[in-house]
Amino acid sequence: MRVILRQAVLAACLCVVCVWLVAMALNLFTRHNNYREVPDFVGIGIEQVRTLAARNGLEAVVNDSLYVPIYDGGTVLDQNPAAGKRVKSGRKIYVTTNSYKQKLVEVPYVAGFSLRQAKNSLEVAGLEIDKLVYRDDIATNYVLEQRYGGQTVTRNSGLQVEVGSGITLVVGRDAESGPVSVPRLVGFPLQEAKSRLWELGINVGDVSFDEGINLVNQKEAKVYEQSPAFGNVASLGSSVSLKLSLDEVKVSKAAEASAKRAEELARQRAREEAARVAEEE
Repeated sequence: MRVILRQAVLAACLCVVCVWLVAMALNLFTRHNNYREVPDFVGIGIEQVRTLAARNGLEAVVNDSLYVPIYDGGTVLDQNPAAGKRVKSGRKIYVTTNSYKQKLVEVPYVAGFSLRQAKNSLEVAGLEIDKLVYRDDIATNYVLEQRYGGQTVTRNSGLQVEVGSGITLVVGRDAESGPVSVPRLVGFPLQEAKSRLWELGINVGDVSFDEGINLVNQKEAKVYEQSPAFGNVASLGSSVSLKLSLDEVKVSKAAEASAKRAEELARQRAREEAARVAEEE
């Protein structure tokens, strides 16, 4: 009986020790209760940021860069997690830095391309369309000429410009070309909204941003209002103005309203098509 009791006590003690060891290992592995407050890195040079991060038991990692002329090269423009957040020791803090100079790229020669092909070629090169200028020509929506800074770009120009620059395209338009339907842009980031307009032969009009949007977080902003609205018709070369916000609730509500508008238009077109078929019969 004593032997059994002794073995039971030893087994219980062993279990307690095992549980304690496991708890200690988990605490060590997960750095339990070992938290750090994230410093404010914005506006500081990247080398100083790395030093400050290491001093606080953190690691600064550059995951993106922009070129903002008013800041010195290497300056941190944004960080994630934000300053003041409490994170575990050893956490990586991802930062966006300012480039030392804007990258230059060669302007691709797109005269003779369809508008869609030209748009894609410019976007692949890191450029965009500044303006679509339509000229009477039988080659509707084909690029007749391209310009930059008021000068015509030729096949042998070898022109290099800063990434993100806009190229003016002179595009053909037949006299019988009709209007196009304005696409739905609400809910899309600016670059995608622009691309959708250019592909249809529509220019980007005034672009305005809600308060708090800057060059750093602009990519996260989405369209919540467009004018003319989705479903209206517009002539080739006309413009659509855009308003963007970081407010997800505002954008979501606007997107829902736009989706309902799309459903209404689809039903209306179906009725019109049914009426047309009935008349022909």
